[in-house]
Amino acid sequence: MIKIKEITGQTRVCGLIGDPVVHSVSPAMQNAAFHTSGLDFVYLSFRVKPGDLKKSIEGMRAMNIHGLNVTMPHKVSVTEYLDELDTLAEKIGAVNTIVNHDGKLKGYNTDAAGSIHALKANGIKTEGKRVVLLGAGGAARAIAFALSDSKAKVTILNRKKELNWAIELAARVGRAYQIELPVLELNKKNLEKVLAGADILVNATSVGMSPFTDGSPTAADLLPPGLAVFDIVYNPVETMLLKEAKQAGAHIISGLDMLVGQGAVSFELWTGEKAPVEIMKKAAIKALG
Repeated sequence: MIKIKEITGQTRVCGLIGDPVVHSVSPAMQNAAFHTSGLDFVYLSFRVKPGDLKKSIEGMRAMNIHGLNVTMPHKVSVTEYLDELDTLAEKIGAVNTIVNHDGKLKGYNTDAAGSIHALKANGIKTEGKRVVLLGAGGAARAIAFALSDSKAKVTILNRKKELNWAIELAARVGRAYQIELPVLELNKKNLEKVLAGADILVNATSVGMSPFTDGSPTAADLLPPGLAVFDIVYNPVETMLLKEAKQAGAHIISGLDMLVGQGAVSFELWTGEKAPVEIMKKAAIKALG
């Protein structure tokens, strides 16, 4: 069992903001990494409602909180409250990591690196592959950029209510890479059409996340064998989508690998030290039970 180092007046505080955050295993993962590395840091989670986001970022600066991870639903909206964005985060238009540089708050996006880490760790090559991306929120933005950068052919599907998010995302990625990304409403008819010729399916929505574990963003009978199915939801580790994909003969990839990959990059941004990736993964698995 990992014992957390004694907290003192010199302990640097990092954390997670989002709504909800009770399901997160990032505190277990990051505190294990800090302890293993012998660093005087502690990581906490903070539930921040959308209406309180600006105040929470002002609080980060006022209380000299060293670093934050940002999760749903704040990854896009948080950008307007920061002093500076990393080049990649600015391109993507979403932030999942903040570093406090002596009162100056700089936003980064480590989700892009995390998504590629997850695919590579599972032997999935993306160059030239046809990818169906479900969702257009903060994580989906990062994944769309990462996949397009690796020369995958991405089609974005999002629910009708927020289809404009997907259109804006496709335009943003298209400008960056001089390519065209088709956008469709997320429904069974369109899923059937695009999955028939797809190599990879990425679920970047929260459908299936604990405690609503019975949900899946697509019907099981639409998943062809041989498809690679990557669900960024990591709690539970095997979502309903992944269970059904496995039964269909698909290659499944859990969101746990993305969580660890993006968390490792965040750790390195905050500390300047190399992340103990295997320790982080073990801690995350243990926290998930």
